[in-house]
Amino acid sequence: MRLVAIGIAAGVFSAFFGVGGGILAVPLMILLAGVPERAAAATSLGMIAITASAGVIVFAARGEVEPGYAALVGLPAAVGAIAGTTLQQRIHTSTLTYGFAGLLASLGTWLLAT
Repeated sequence: MRLVAIGIAAGVFSAFFGVGGGILAVPLMILLAGVPERAAAATSLGMIAITASAGVIVFAARGEVEPGYAALVGLPAAVGAIAGTTLQQRIHTSTLTYGFAGLLASLGTWLLAT
């Protein structure tokens, strides 16, 4: 049931702000559902595919999707995901956890400062 609630929260936040998978679902899966860090990251990527598909259908129906821009960002992002996954497998989990926490803190600080 916790994973379902995390999925709903991630979907809402991804629709509102374009975030949800990594920034919300991964920490919640780790903290509330006891999912190991690597499994949480991998699961969120699968979740993002489903969430993004649902969201793009709604936005496309309203004529708000720019396919060319999506390809310009999405194709390099796919390459980055492959590279990131390969690198992630070589990094100790505690380093990943601290790095992710640092990233979130930095982003939060930056958003508050702007």
